[in-house]
Amino acid sequence: MPSGIVKRAAKLADGRDLFYYDDADTVLGPRRRIDARRLDPRPGTAVMRQDVLTGEWISIAAARQNRVVLPPSDRDPLAPQTPENPSEVPDIYDVAVFENRSPSFGPALASQVTGEPPAPSGLDDTTALGIGRERMAVGRCEVVCFSPAQRGSFGTLGTSRARTVIEVWADRTEELSALPGVEQVFPFENRGEAIGVTLHHPHGQIYAYPYVTPRTARLLDAAAGLGSDLFARVLDFERDGGRVVLEGEHWTAFVPFAARWPIEVHMLPHRHIPDFAGTDEAERAELATLLPRLLRGVDALYETPTPYIAAWHQAPVRVGRDALRLHLQLTSPRRGADKLKYPAGSEAAMGAWVGDIPPEVAAESIRAAVASA
Repeated sequence: MPSGIVKRAAKLADGRDLFYYDDADTVLGPRRRIDARRLDPRPGTAVMRQDVLTGEWISIAAARQNRVVLPPSDRDPLAPQTPENPSEVPDIYDVAVFENRSPSFGPALASQVTGEPPAPSGLDDTTALGIGRERMAVGRCEVVCFSPAQRGSFGTLGTSRARTVIEVWADRTEELSALPGVEQVFPFENRGEAIGVTLHHPHGQIYAYPYVTPRTARLLDAAAGLGSDLFARVLDFERDGGRVVLEGEHWTAFVPFAARWPIEVHMLPHRHIPDFAGTDEAERAELATLLPRLLRGVDALYETPTPYIAAWHQAPVRVGRDALRLHLQLTSPRRGADKLKYPAGSEAAMGAWVGDIPPEVAAESIRAAVASA
């Protein structure tokens, strides 16, 4: 792999894929212990049902009810296994990636709901409308462990480790995009209990969907109406708008003109790239320094760490790749040291958002925090 990073493939006891990614400057040896646990069979693939009023697909993934919620540190399921802790990762690692045991989208196994595998769908099928439509939720959900340490986030990583995680995003995007039935790949990090995180261990996830997501469908509509150079024009507009918070040779981060959340930052590459697989060495290397700086700045806004969702939007696998550009959407509901924004009636029910903080004011605060972090 590029930059001296090494990838090692393995299997978990129930057949799920496991990948170790060793840092370029790793101190680990090449050998890893096997997973010797006795595990229950994998749950059947979730079923997804269409909401005919919106066209959106809802995955019914009952196995997610079995997830571990805020376990004690000696039962951390993302820490390396010990005789006392039969975790998901058999051995020590720099970065580890494995298939989620209870995925929202998974391989074509028997349905949890009906016991039968509904017919898999294609892109044309998922965009059609009908009452009572049900399909198999084929896809993939992977967990990305940023570190064997039990506390932290992407923002606390050193440059070498951040570079390894970025390589993971690129490698997994390329491989997951090639899986049958996958239409879009989404890397993201949830951080903080206020976001709904159930594990404090520093980690992210990657979802591979069997359809183009609603947010991306809106972006495709915007690009169709305004032109395939839409993201280039947005970037030019934002760089001239006084809301830039961090800028490099290849990336710019800014508070968007119409920010919804009290803390919201977008980051775009300076050239058109549809997904992480299309980034080059220079872009990945710079991102490994800029992204932790941005996240540390967001944490520096208040005395305690800031909850956030770091969402990396990528173009779908088969459509819109000349128009939709890879970009980060970092959002947090934190509107004060001890205040959170809860999307309630207007936002949750109607999608009619009300911003609490003017974007220019938020940009000034975040810019200062990034500079001091």
